[in-house]
Amino acid sequence: MEPGRLRENPPGSGEPEPGDWRGETPGVEAEEERKHSAVVSINGPASEAGCVEAGGITVREDEEEEDQYKDEELDPRIQEELEHLNHASEEINRLELQLDEARSSYRKILTESARKLNAQGSQLGACIEKARPYYEARRLAKEAQQETQKAALRYERAVSMHTAAREMVYVAEQGLLADSNTLDPTWQEMLNHATAKVNEAEEERLRSEREHQRVTQLCQEAEARVQTLQKALKRVIVKSKPYFELKAQFNHILE
Repeated sequence: MEPGRLRENPPGSGEPEPGDWRGETPGVEAEEERKHSAVVSINGPASEAGCVEAGGITVREDEEEEDQYKDEELDPRIQEELEHLNHASEEINRLELQLDEARSSYRKILTESARKLNAQGSQLGACIEKARPYYEARRLAKEAQQETQKAALRYERAVSMHTAAREMVYVAEQGLLADSNTLDPTWQEMLNHATAKVNEAEEERLRSEREHQRVTQLCQEAEARVQTLQKALKRVIVKSKPYFELKAQFNHILE
């Protein structure tokens, strides 16, 4: 065999062919296998979906996103509205407590008034029912007097409106007289408007006057009935006075 030439193996000898021979570097394959084992050891087995393991600590990706959202500041307008909502809720709670206290106080006063009035009625007896028409007439007379005062105010207001409307008519007429040659349409329109106002005010004045007369008549009749009953029931009125005064006090408190 010549030097520098490879020996040929006979077929079927089981020796590797020259084309199958690969050179091997001692220790290279062992080093690569060691690195692969180290990588597997660090990363560990297949992690759960959405998790990342670093430095021995597992962190979920969705938790990282939540932390990112928390770091973002709210819109100042939203923050302001939330504060208003909190204040409104506190005010509602406070008012509800006040309402509960008022209802409780009302029930106590109502119970106490019923108890005292029943006790007073037991002491005074039948004179209370005999004197009741007089006190009812007084109540109606008081209401009629209040209605008369309201009607008087409405009448006074209607008279003032009527007077003001007539003054507007006078001003418009003076303007037309000053420009009699040109007949300014502005003054003419103002006069028409003022005249309509005078008519409306006149109707309101007459209506208010009639209403005032009506309620005044009712008030006079109610007061006359009070005087009549006072003379007829003088004795029982005096005797039952403590009961009706106590009742009036409780009614005033409950109102």
